[in-house]
Amino acid sequence: MNYESLIFDIDGTLWDSRSLVAEGYNLQLKDEGLEHLFVDAQRLKSLFGKVMTEIADILFAEIPLPERYALMERCMARENQYLQDNPCAIGYPGVKETLTRLAETHRLFIVSNSQCGYPELCIRKLGLEQYITAHLCFGDTGTSKGKTIRTLMERQGITSCAYIGDTQGDYEATLEAGIPFVWASYGFGVPAGYVAKIDALSDLLTL
Repeated sequence: MNYESLIFDIDGTLWDSRSLVAEGYNLQLKDEGLEHLFVDAQRLKSLFGKVMTEIADILFAEIPLPERYALMERCMARENQYLQDNPCAIGYPGVKETLTRLAETHRLFIVSNSQCGYPELCIRKLGLEQYITAHLCFGDTGTSKGKTIRTLMERQGITSCAYIGDTQGDYEATLEAGIPFVWASYGFGVPAGYVAKIDALSDLLTL
């Protein structure tokens, strides 16, 4: 494998924030008297990788629109603040070391289905500021992950790249974007296809 650029997913690829995200959501839900809607890390496992509106449709189906999405926005804002206040020692082993070495020979990017502010928070918490060239997320574009990937590629002049992710949704996004998919098998899902598999992030160094 020899690509000029590498684009990374966040959740299930760079870190596992499920428990902290659930705690942030639940703080907001408790404040609003919605304890019966509490979530946990296991519940979020199958939802990470979906866009925020899809997650809201599943978690808060009993809440009518448009209040459902407004509630999701508040939960995400509380999540961001909760993660900001937490040390976030949730990165997978060797993340910074691996990206430090990869940045010597590749441009590195992030594309996530997250809300605005989440990629920046991840980059800052993992100490990746000098290694990530740019990032884009659903909160920025409001489009599918595949289209968000293409938007990033066009803006950054990326002509040769692979996407590193962990879920079926990530795989489908690469099909839409027309780029190869590298499966992070230590993450949250089992995709239908991939061009290469890594069992640890550091495996990228030997591909």
